[in-house]
Amino acid sequence: MITDPIADYLTRIRNAVTSKHRMVEVPASNLRKNITKILFEKGYILNYKFEDEGFQGTIKIALKYHPVTKLSAITELKRVSRPGLRQYVNSNQLPRVLNGLGIAVLSTSKGVITDKEARKLGVGGEVICYVS
Repeated sequence: MITDPIADYLTRIRNAVTSKHRMVEVPASNLRKNITKILFEKGYILNYKFEDEGFQGTIKIALKYHPVTKLSAITELKRVSRPGLRQYVNSNQLPRVLNGLGIAVLSTSKGVITDKEARKLGVGGEVICYVS
């Protein structure tokens, strides 16, 4: 049993990037699917595919690397809010990752969105992770 499925998701991606894998496969959930969509929209991953096989389904993620230098688009994935210590922020306390170059993923009443979208909507919520 996994006590923190989002930390497991981020760790699988982090380990795949460290090992220079092209693909990583993670168990699916609605929150993980939403985070994957955000990573794709912001250009941190190359592509993704949801497969509804078995009990839970899986997410296949194609990682993105620079063609010449072979450096990953994802340099850091950091879990912020965790089951033992939830981190909530107001709309005026939204974090800035790398002074705006990275993103913070938040779970809000408007759904799972980035910190920039939360600023535009004027909402706060639970800070899930930082991506840079």
